[in-house]
Amino acid sequence: MSAGISTLSWRNNAVILLDQKLLPAEERFLTCTHYEEVLAAIRDLTVRGAPAIGVATAMGIALGALTLPDDSPEAFQKGFETMCNAFAQARPTARNLFWAIERMKRCFLENYSVDGSGTDSAKVRQALVAEARQMAEEDVAINKRLGRLGQALIPDGCRILTHCNAGALATAGYGTALGVIRAAHEAGKQVQVFADETRPVLQGARLTAWELQQENIPVTLITDNMAGFLMKQRRIDCIIVGADRIAANGDTANKIGTYTLAVLAKVHSIPFYVAAPLSTVDMQLSSGEDIPIEERPGEEILTIRGMQIAPAGVNVYNPAFDVTPCSYISAIITEAGIAEQPYESSLKEFLLSIS
Repeated sequence: MSAGISTLSWRNNAVILLDQKLLPAEERFLTCTHYEEVLAAIRDLTVRGAPAIGVATAMGIALGALTLPDDSPEAFQKGFETMCNAFAQARPTARNLFWAIERMKRCFLENYSVDGSGTDSAKVRQALVAEARQMAEEDVAINKRLGRLGQALIPDGCRILTHCNAGALATAGYGTALGVIRAAHEAGKQVQVFADETRPVLQGARLTAWELQQENIPVTLITDNMAGFLMKQRRIDCIIVGADRIAANGDTANKIGTYTLAVLAKVHSIPFYVAAPLSTVDMQLSSGEDIPIEERPGEEILTIRGMQIAPAGVNVYNPAFDVTPCSYISAIITEAGIAEQPYESSLKEFLLSIS
């Protein structure tokens, strides 16, 4: 990502978000001064990508805490819980959103105390802001570490297919799947990226292609339905994608169309890698069957940039994600190491190592 461009930041008690709906035509930043503005930005894809959603959630909660009522400790806590519940309804699939809420709740409880003089609300607010900012810094460091580890899987001259956007735009900076590609490029390896356009919102065409151009990494844009043909032509050496939630057994939810690529990769004996921070792993879910799949408005399929492309009144089914079975995943790249089968034990070991 080019210098001076950041996905999200905290500045002067406001959350600054790059409006990803407008890219690549326009780089516009939104200044959110109320938590409901951050909440709306998560819902409408102004900010998207599981790690970025997590950090934005933390910042939104910290922002809301600045104006929580001070009438009583009970009102203060109730306002905080109401705000957390609102964020929990924003997007159901991204594990990082719930991870961020859980972490902010822990921070709240660690600093929330009632003594003879009541709760020190100023202390709680300060702690929540500091926690959210720290999470953003940690995310960049985690992605860079993940990228360095993952680039070992990328040989010089590798031709890589990626789907959706799992770069700096999907995180607080650097990226997961694109972080691996970026790290390989920084290591001097010659890589060629094929980016699926990623219907219906075109994150690959609008965001991934733009990011890679900023880094001068060779990228070729293809439509989603071309990927299998490129594999048959032996023009793809590996596939790297991000993740929105990973179950305990390694089943992975990612942008709709990922499962199709994994099946094609299996047929063509092409390595299929998932790159994601451990905050995306949900050990409470035994398999991908339990991952909630968000269904988004049909308007995303019926129109492109406001122009109608389908007949009025046609039925639409628009799941935002699908689930790739762990048996189709060659490795899961995390900041603690590269997890291999059986994922339930390797992911658990990595989570314990950072706890």
